[in-house]
Amino acid sequence: MTTASGERHVFDSIECAAATIAPECVNCGTRILGHGVQNEQHIFCCAHCAGAYGVTGASDRVTSGS
Repeated sequence: MTTASGERHVFDSIECAAATIAPECVNCGTRILGHGVQNEQHIFCCAHCAGAYGVTGASDRVTSGS
């Protein structure tokens, strides 16, 4: 795998890859896999953490059951 910054890595498991290159939520430190909530400067695991950090207007995509 080559990262956006050009670093090359070889992993034999998703856990090793996540521990090495997945970004961390600025608020709680959770590794972010797949999606996150971003503002201009930070990335968060969810809208709740973004709000707890002081970011306004963040929302997660949530579907309601019908």
